[in-house]
Amino acid sequence: MTAVVNVLSIQSHVAYGHVGNSSAVFPLQRLGVEVWPVHTVQFSNHTGYGAWTGRVFDGQAVEEVVDGIADRGVLGTADAVLSGYLGSADIGHAVVGTVGRVRAANPDAVYCCDPVIGDVGRGVFVRPGIEELMREVAVPAADLVTPNHYELDLLAQTTTRSLDEVEGAVAAVQGLGPRVVLTTSLVTDDTPDDAVDLLASEGGRHFRVRTPRLSVAVNGAGDAIAALFLAHWLETRSAGEALGRAAASVWGLLRRTEEAGSREVLLVAAQDEFVSPSRTFPVEEV
Repeated sequence: MTAVVNVLSIQSHVAYGHVGNSSAVFPLQRLGVEVWPVHTVQFSNHTGYGAWTGRVFDGQAVEEVVDGIADRGVLGTADAVLSGYLGSADIGHAVVGTVGRVRAANPDAVYCCDPVIGDVGRGVFVRPGIEELMREVAVPAADLVTPNHYELDLLAQTTTRSLDEVEGAVAAVQGLGPRVVLTTSLVTDDTPDDAVDLLASEGGRHFRVRTPRLSVAVNGAGDAIAALFLAHWLETRSAGEALGRAAASVWGLLRRTEEAGSREVLLVAAQDEFVSPSRTFPVEEV
């Protein structure tokens, strides 16, 4: 990054492993972004293990930390707010309220919302009411959103199979407010069985990257790609350019993780993938 970029990242935190802020902060820092992490939970590990310790914070706890940042007089230097999994409605409202405070201090600041709701095979895994909160409150407040294919359909309240249908769903989500939509884990009728697509959409244009399908299934990859996409978009203001860079980095990260047989993404061991991906993929306008 040429100039210093500041990102306020409001997400969960785990001591062991990499999800939420534990997955988003380091890749951003490796790219030269200054990150202000605000944690919505502090757990020993991600909940996919079935057992964990720690506690969930409430919306007031988030607001108190943001108050302290504001007291330093630096809120106006934040270039973006990033959010991911929202454990409760009051956390969601605290995030959107923080976005309003940051925009009041810096009208050029943007909000990137990763609307974590569910996934294929797992279904909806957030608490009741969070899906509606995303659709009615968080996503309308966002400039950039990064749903997976399943979440895109939920937000647009439709089911998509063809690329045309996906583009229609993207337009519906953009109609809620965001101008940039990154759809991850995209599988359409023309996606080969051995591949996965990503689609970045902005200003009526759609850019696709197709990557080889990997067998690895780990938590935190979505948190990392949302952060990387935001960082590259802030630098280039180009959805297509940001897509190409973020997709290459995350594919390299997941390939290294798969080769190691690790249950946790190798965020530190594979850190060179964030700045110099080992493999890049063509960005195609569709």
